[in-house]
Amino acid sequence: MDKVWFITGCSTGFGRELAKYVLKLGYKAAVTSRNADDVKDITAPYEDSSIAMALDVTKQEEINAAVTQALQKFGRIDVLVNNAGIGYFGAIEESEEEEVRRMFEINFWGLAHVTKAILPFMRKQRRGHIINISSIGGLVAFPALGFYNATKFAVAAYSEALAKETSHLGIKVTNVAPSGFRTDWAGRSAKDTAIVIDDYAATAGANKNTVRGYSGSQKGDPVRAAKAMVKVVESENPPQVLLLGSAALRNAKHKLAALQNDFDHWEEVTKGADFPEGE
Repeated sequence: MDKVWFITGCSTGFGRELAKYVLKLGYKAAVTSRNADDVKDITAPYEDSSIAMALDVTKQEEINAAVTQALQKFGRIDVLVNNAGIGYFGAIEESEEEEVRRMFEINFWGLAHVTKAILPFMRKQRRGHIINISSIGGLVAFPALGFYNATKFAVAAYSEALAKETSHLGIKVTNVAPSGFRTDWAGRSAKDTAIVIDDYAATAGANKNTVRGYSGSQKGDPVRAAKAMVKVVESENPPQVLLLGSAALRNAKHKLAALQNDFDHWEEVTKGADFPEGE
């Protein structure tokens, strides 16, 4: 139980439950949120094994300061959990570029910048585990969530490449893809576009209303998700992709079947794009 965890976005949801759980187990943890006061209740019972820090992942100076503080207190970082993120609802045509760019800054670039700040220390110690919280929406796209999906597809691709680059250094990477959980993601953590186009009511509009409607009653349990992530970190052979929730598994399998069908049906056209043998 000597691993040191560094977790972003701990004010609510997965980050909060994970921070509470790892500290309860006896791990050490750097617990971060945009406002440190929002997470001091988590760290208060664990003064020696935890630190609460302010961290806005879109601000490089705060990233550098938080990493420095964690290293000063614990001497190392063994597990990085990139959890900070937001949502945004709107059809592609309805979506506001300013809001979309802000979401990319948090969901993708924030994750990438925190990772880049910690990677040199993991390389030096020749061990580490990076957990990137993506989404089933990083494997399967849904109406009203196209740009959110784009941020999470980016996280999935980034995680896959990073895993291939760092495995020989003893650094493991797991992309976590949850479906609906009882976090605040579909509540105040996700914004709606201010632009409404009636032609998308039956697709993007309908799906947004469905997702908003079941906020707070999703099947996924954040506490069980936290336990699953700890199990992954404690495993000798962790997965590169961890689906969380039965809906995630169902949607991923449907996507796999659809891809296989397209690949098989268009196989001859696909291979026909090559030069003939011998040319």
